[in-house]
Amino acid sequence: MYLRRLAPTLPLVLLSVAATAAPRDTRALRPPKGARVAIVVFEDLQCPDCARANPLLEEAARTYKIPLVRYDFPLPMHNWSLQAAIMARYFDTKSQKLGDELRDELFKRQVEITPENLRPFVERFAQGHKTSLPFVIDPKGELERKVRADYQLGQATGIQHTPTIYVVSNSTTGQPFVEVVDRTKLYQLIDDMLEQAGPAMPATTTRARKE
Repeated sequence: MYLRRLAPTLPLVLLSVAATAAPRDTRALRPPKGARVAIVVFEDLQCPDCARANPLLEEAARTYKIPLVRYDFPLPMHNWSLQAAIMARYFDTKSQKLGDELRDELFKRQVEITPENLRPFVERFAQGHKTSLPFVIDPKGELERKVRADYQLGQATGIQHTPTIYVVSNSTTGQPFVEVVDRTKLYQLIDDMLEQAGPAMPATTTRARKE
């Protein structure tokens, strides 16, 4: 992905059953400021089910004009997802739109990508968007730390698989978040959450990322 030696591998050890019984950390399960409702997803760019879910989540965010908040959760069995997440973070520094376009392309072409051709794939993406990928994209490790922070937040939340999807609201009563287990019910869950959420606020972006 980028030609510097990565720090020791992420502590990507999934939570044990005992750990998941601990109180849930809900910091991630709130919409961005100004939004009544949002979709939150913990995703792995190498996860086939994440690739299948991605178009549905984007369509729902556009339809309802609500934020889609994406967190990185690279799984230990995947051999290029961590590097891809760091690359996507690099393009986030150019624009959130560009970073998300790379994520979309990685999902679409997922089966073709290997650790060996990941960087050439991303270099072609950069050229197609009239930008470039530097020889070392994360010299200070700042982007890697952001990916790690997302993963650690996911562990604290209780994430054990990808994608894990929530519909969340700014409501201070009732249930302010619900996990989307059956994706065919995503729109109904959004409708229900909008009904219980607070008054409408000014329109917000349909794509978002928590730092």
